[in-house]
Amino acid sequence: MKSLKELFRIGKGPSSSHTMGPQKAAQIYLERHPEAKHFEVTLYGSLAATGKGHMTDVAIEAELSQVAPAQIEWQPQVFLPYHPNGMKFTADGKDEWIVYSVGGGALSEGKPTGDMFDTPEVYSLNTLAEIMHWCEKYGRSYWEYVDSCESPDIWDYLQKVWEMMKESVERGLNHEGVLPGPLNLPRKAPTYFIKASGYKQSLQTRGLVYAYALAVSEENASGGTIVTAPTCGSCGVVSSVLYHLAKGHNFSDTRILHALATAGIIGNVAKQNASISGADVGCQGEVGVACAMASAASCQLFGGSPSQIEYAAEMSLEHHLGMTCDPVCGLVQIPCIERNALAAARSLDTNLYASFSDGKHRVSYDRVVQVMKQTGHDLPSLYKETSTGGLAMGFNKG
Repeated sequence: MKSLKELFRIGKGPSSSHTMGPQKAAQIYLERHPEAKHFEVTLYGSLAATGKGHMTDVAIEAELSQVAPAQIEWQPQVFLPYHPNGMKFTADGKDEWIVYSVGGGALSEGKPTGDMFDTPEVYSLNTLAEIMHWCEKYGRSYWEYVDSCESPDIWDYLQKVWEMMKESVERGLNHEGVLPGPLNLPRKAPTYFIKASGYKQSLQTRGLVYAYALAVSEENASGGTIVTAPTCGSCGVVSSVLYHLAKGHNFSDTRILHALATAGIIGNVAKQNASISGADVGCQGEVGVACAMASAASCQLFGGSPSQIEYAAEMSLEHHLGMTCDPVCGLVQIPCIERNALAAARSLDTNLYASFSDGKHRVSYDRVVQVMKQTGHDLPSLYKETSTGGLAMGFNKG
């Protein structure tokens, strides 16, 4: 598996696969052709179907227009073989480059023999069962496995991630108004925060988690800077849960970073063995994996054993299986924002449920990851970030 630095990315929303990835691809292509007179970019599949709502064209043109005008062609009915998020770049009608945005801001050229985006494998163990066995054998925790595999600067990097997560929550709580796009969706985080603060503690906990998740997700939807955890569309889940627990229980930054590392392992296993791309496997790969990450982080903070942490993550992902990605008008707003809030609350429930157990259960996290992958590939494309089915049906694209 790759470094957690490739899972937790700091960048602007609203979509890691549809905004951050294409923008990075445009930057790379621009560096190759700094003297081009004209660029042509063809977007395929999901990138074309929901690209306008995700500001894919805006992100690409912002880079290429520094040198020359760019013409964007949309091909929503054409799906390239490797991944639904395909792009083709040309400069002055030459030097064709096909690249894919594969989720979480990552890019791939789709070559079986490797490509320019190949990076070192930091982790030798690729399943949670193997990692859990390592933890039990040596009496260690998941975060200690991270520490044993990553370079020493991983903790400085995760500190930056944590600071940005906190900042995105607080920024979202203080922003009022309407989110960009044709839905005219008002921000809810400030209102939820005020209302939650007035409830007794039994209800306040859930209300605050909702508010924090809404805050981050609304920042993402407006193009603000957030942390992919594991994606932009699911960025509110881990951020809100860690923020809530840190404030409510006075956990030190060190303990939060250990929890963040544990969450990273959970997300990395899903990314390695299945997908975190909504265009590939639906929202189960985004919000489902985010819920698993947040529940594992919570269980870590409250002293859960490796098996209890695995159980919490397994339940979270299992109960998101089959979740479609059907954003209304191609915007990361409906149903994405509410899903973040509810998944954050569910992660606290699965942590509690697992903490009451001895950690023993029948279905493993690795098994659920495989089922998620198969389920996602069995879903028709209209339910995988194309805005042609489900909740999105009947709405005009933004």
